[in-house]
Amino acid sequence: MAIRKIHGVLAAIQVADAAACALKAPPVVKAFDDLGVPHRIRWIFPPIKAASAVGLIAAGRYPALGRLTTAMLALYFLLAVGAHVRAHDKPVNAIPAAGFLATYLALTLRHPQGR
Repeated sequence: MAIRKIHGVLAAIQVADAAACALKAPPVVKAFDDLGVPHRIRWIFPPIKAASAVGLIAAGRYPALGRLTTAMLALYFLLAVGAHVRAHDKPVNAIPAAGFLATYLALTLRHPQGR
């Protein structure tokens, strides 16, 4: 799969996740509750996820922005895995975050430098 298609699919996932957070979908609320994410900071997740989608979509035209976006998403998912560990969550619940961490880390390390 071409890197632009990969970025497009990942951007769509981020948009869907941003919407789920904004609409306070029950599985998202439960996950935040289980991880101990304070209610006062939950508002920040939809804009972060939407901004990351923009960065992923722009990666084809602006490779440096794409690399920055994938690096920041790798950091985000590293923190997410850490939150699962800190909360003594079931390991199976951390698998998606770990998978995205690996994906974004790999994209950051092999992202093209130019067009």
